Amino acid sequence: MKWHQKAIDAVFSELNSSVAGLNSDDAVKRIKIYGPNELKIKKKKTPLMMFLDQFKDFLIIVLIAAGIIAGIVGKPTDAAAIMAIVVLNAIIGFIQEFKAEKAMDALKRMASPNATVMRDGIPGTVPASQIVPGDVVLVEAGQIVPADMRLFEIASLKIEEAALTGESVPVEKQIAPIHDDHLPLGDRKNMTYQGTIITYGRASGVVVATGMETEMGKIATMLQEEKELKTPLQQRLAVFGQKLAIAILIICAIVFVAGMMRGEPVMLMLLTAISLAVAAIPEALPAVITIALAFGAKKMVRLNALIRKLPAVETLGSVTYICSDKTGTLTLNKMTVEEVYFDNHLIKTENISGSATAAGQSGENIKSKDSANPSPVSYYLLTASALCNDSKMSADGTLIGDPTEIALYVLARDKGFDKSALQDKLFRVAEIPFDSERKSMTTFHPDPSGSGFISFTKGAVEALLDKAENIYTSEGLKPFDSKEIHRITEKMAAEGLRVLCLAMRKWAEMPEDLSPENIEKGLTVIGLVGMMDPPREEAREAVSLCKTAGIKPVMITGDHPITARAIAKRIGIIEDGAKTVITGRELEKLPMEEFEARVEHIRVYARVVPEQKLKIVKALQDKGQYVAMTGDGVNDAPALKRANIGVAMGITGTDVSKESSSMILLDDNFATIVKAVKEGRRIYDNILKFIKYSMTSNAGTLWVIFLAPFFGLPLPLVPIQILWMNLLTDSLPGLSLTTEPADRGIMNRPPRNPEDGVFAGGIGLYIIKYGLIIGIAAVLFQAYALSSQHAWQTMIFTGLVLGRMAVVMAVRSENDSLFKIGFFSNKPLLGAVLLTLALQMAVVYTPFLNAVFNTQPLTLNEMLMTIGFASIVLFVAEIEKLYRRRKQRQAVGG
Repeated sequence: MKWHQKAIDAVFSELNSSVAGLNSDDAVKRIKIYGPNELKIKKKKTPLMMFLDQFKDFLIIVLIAAGIIAGIVGKPTDAAAIMAIVVLNAIIGFIQEFKAEKAMDALKRMASPNATVMRDGIPGTVPASQIVPGDVVLVEAGQIVPADMRLFEIASLKIEEAALTGESVPVEKQIAPIHDDHLPLGDRKNMTYQGTIITYGRASGVVVATGMETEMGKIATMLQEEKELKTPLQQRLAVFGQKLAIAILIICAIVFVAGMMRGEPVMLMLLTAISLAVAAIPEALPAVITIALAFGAKKMVRLNALIRKLPAVETLGSVTYICSDKTGTLTLNKMTVEEVYFDNHLIKTENISGSATAAGQSGENIKSKDSANPSPVSYYLLTASALCNDSKMSADGTLIGDPTEIALYVLARDKGFDKSALQDKLFRVAEIPFDSERKSMTTFHPDPSGSGFISFTKGAVEALLDKAENIYTSEGLKPFDSKEIHRITEKMAAEGLRVLCLAMRKWAEMPEDLSPENIEKGLTVIGLVGMMDPPREEAREAVSLCKTAGIKPVMITGDHPITARAIAKRIGIIEDGAKTVITGRELEKLPMEEFEARVEHIRVYARVVPEQKLKIVKALQDKGQYVAMTGDGVNDAPALKRANIGVAMGITGTDVSKESSSMILLDDNFATIVKAVKEGRRIYDNILKFIKYSMTSNAGTLWVIFLAPFFGLPLPLVPIQILWMNLLTDSLPGLSLTTEPADRGIMNRPPRNPEDGVFAGGIGLYIIKYGLIIGIAAVLFQAYALSSQHAWQTMIFTGLVLGRMAVVMAVRSENDSLFKIGFFSNKPLLGAVLLTLALQMAVVYTPFLNAVFNTQPLTLNEMLMTIGFASIVLFVAEIEKLYRRRKQRQAVGG
């Protein structure tokens, strides 16, 4: 129902009500029909069900199976370690999901508890839950609107609708019908909506929707329907776990059969196959991921990004689109005067001098604040900005008032025209308050000349020009050229500026008739002021970095398309002449097929409604994109929940948006998202480095055990050595990889393709290649050691452990030499490697442990040969990196 299009009589007729409201009996009947004015919450999963759901992941099931097998074959320590990792992972997952269910609770908290309602023609207080369509509700400043209403009586009404529209400037309301089929919520100025706040004035309205039928209710419905998507890593690891389990079973079966064919004992081969299966599974992976994400989340707090859901940390590394709100995120959320037109010149505010301004022939000729020759034009312009102004400074120095008036206050103050100082002499004598129909306000003060009075009027340009007779210049009063002023106004508006006109009139004595019709005529135009919410200084650099990193920044705002385009151009989201801006109205008319074809090319959305924000996110995701969506209002909650990364504002954000988000910006700054993306990429890279390290090392062990029988060699390792090596090398060194610093140029490459698996980007090839190198080298080393060294098995065992340490050092960077990045650039890893080596030496040289691990002390010569064997993989990796760097330099050189 398009209530904003209907005349108020038609609305009352449709609802079978009147200005006197409903009678009590009718209200009782309607509450039975429409139900209570409350948001309904779907039945939630119990905490127990949430916890059990954490064990459904395939990789977790594989780990549980490995733990059970380890326990059966008499390895209780391994079994306990694996199960501890599984349970820890489940607890963390449960906590994240439990937190995510709080968004609806926050939405319900926004409801007004009571309301003043006309019943039986008498105003009275009733619980807001008992309001029904047709009720007449009275609201005033400071109250929360209890239901969606069509206004029919207002008095200087302003309402903050940021929770629904995202725009923080209070909206001036009207009562006349608005005949437009495709009007965004923010432009339906004769309506008011549940959960919005009355900031000024009072009003009466008739309720047109309650409960889940309100705009807030529609958001609640969307919020409960939207399911959170799995992160890229979660999706890839699910596939990875399935393939890994199948591959391990096949290899272990082959090893078992090959051993049996060589005549090895059945129990030994069974234990070897099972040990190999347990060792091949990267059971430390969930722990590595959790620790990497936790460390990343801790670091992000220092970057002003609070992570609510740990998986969001790695998802940031895969983001391809950042859909950002304009106000407060890309901009300062502070209206600022940017340009001023006076004395026939349009100049930037920084070129206006202060208390002693001299008017030159251009902006460049305007003298400084300390000039000895003040301009009377700028004097009156700045005086009017300060005095025709209801904003004020609080005791703590905070400016209170309408954002537009605060901008004028700051302009005057910064140029030496402090309002409090001016009011000592030029105090306010009388005023005509702002009225949305007149679009102007007027204040009276003693004339600065010392005789009579002066009135200052500010308001919309078209409203004041109709009432003006001349314009004030440095040469005195002159007839004004309305075409020229309109041209200047259009020029300023095209730059995204909101333009106001300042005018004055002198009086020999105070008039008795203070009606607007008598006062606001015969005005003298002083000048025009153009203001906007300017972009953050760091926004342009952040947008540029996004583009370098292959991330497409998109602005989604409820603001006017001209303002949105101007801001987008200034910060580099769009280029000059780019046709990448679309309005909510155009989007509504656009067929879905055509929108999906265009969605990846649109960079600015203006005048959008909540449903459209969600539509944009879904369309991008259908194209295979990973979307970060920012928001601060209730209207953003469904899109925040649906997005791969929902980013709420910490300063201006509502509780609903925060509870629906994955991450909260503590400084509401777009640049912080980009910093978080860089950190997300680092963490994701480090998780992949662990997978590369762990799987390469495990592959080397698999190959040597698999190949040895085919070369007529005995089993190179006994089961306990396999399990010790796996436990020792996957834990400390693997976990320490999570602290690896970011690679050079991490933001100079595109995001990882969302369709790529864990082994994409050469990781699978690396694992196979270096796994084979380790396996073949180990078999050859075993053949040599077997013929000449009595401690050959200890040499193979120790060599594989040292080889894994070589692999962990090699995977630290894809291109840079280990000697360039340095051993000390990751001190936790260096410490872990040294500790691992010390523990392995204890196994080799401690008599008690020799018996447990079937080892023998190695001579110096044997140890040197073992180190030489282990270094092969690092030597090959360094040669490959050198070749890759040379190839890249040749490509750059042409």
